[in-house]
Order: sequence, then C-alpha cells, then structure tokens
Amino acid sequence: MTPKEFIKQYKPFAIETERKTGISHLFTLAQAALESGWAKSVHGNMFFGVKAGNETPAEKKQLLTTTEVLNSPNMKHLFPQVMSVKMLTNGKWLYRVKDWFRKYDTPEECFTDHAQFFFKNKRYAKALLVRSDPYKFAEEVAKAGYATAPNYADSLKKLIKTIEENDSRI
Repeated sequence: MTPKEFIKQYKPFAIETERKTGISHLFTLAQAALESGWAKSVHGNMFFGVKAGNETPAEKKQLLTTTEVLNSPNMKHLFPQVMSVKMLTNGKWLYRVKDWFRKYDTPEECFTDHAQFFFKNKRYAKALLVRSDPYKFAEEVAKAGYATAPNYADSLKKLIKTIEENDSRI
C-alpha cells in the first residue's frame, strides 16, 4: 500500500480519534504506518503494536513475532517464547520473540482503543499535554517508553512529515 492509499483509507479513523481525544491525526496515522509497515502487517486489525495484558480477554489477543531492544540478556522470562537474543554494538540486546498483542474486529475499533491506551496509562500524562502537536507528542510518547526502539521518536517524526507531504496531494 502506498502512503497516499494508506492515508486515504485510514485518515477517517484518525480524524475521528482526533475529534474524540485531541490526539493529532497526523501522529496517529504516522504511528499506524510505522507499526504496521503501511498496513503490510495488520494481523487482527492491529495497527499499533499494543501488547495484550492479563486482563485482555482471550478472544481479543493474538501471539505474534516481534523484536525488542532491552538492556539485559536475562529478560527471557518476560515473553511466552524467545527465538533469539543477540548483543548489539551499543551494549543493548536484540530479542526476537513471540508476545501477546491485542486484536480487533475492525480498524476503527483499533484506532479508538489505541487513543484510549494513552489516557489509561499514567506514564503518558506528559505526552497528553502536547497531544495536538504531532511532533512533540511523538517525542513524549517515545520518552514514556511506548517502544523499545532507540530511534522511535525520529522514525515517527519522519513519517509525520511524509504523511503531511502526501496528504496535501490527495
């Protein structure tokens, strides 16, 4: 799916989320694009890589392969299955694992749940103060630990710019 096709298809959900929560639709689209590879990997309508918790009903979760960057090689107990652990040049550890993620009946359900995730988790309180600015929100979400990728905020900000550029041409 091209960025233009992605924007055209999923922007209505991001706009509705912005209307309900004040979280910039540009941020939401950028994060969905990053986490799903422009909708190439959307198992169970899951666009944002939100992990399932113990409270998540069985029919709303799925076991998927993912990578994590962690500070120790001794974190295998955090995952249902570990395929590999490799030391990186920066002293961190790259894990390839299977972990539980949320799943949804529709993309719209996923976008709505994703926005609520930020409000339900206190660690995003500072991010929510700048939720209308997609670039600042990306920085604060990354600082709060949304993902383990060290360059997460930069990746999001590049995608926000790409979406802004493509959205103006649609």
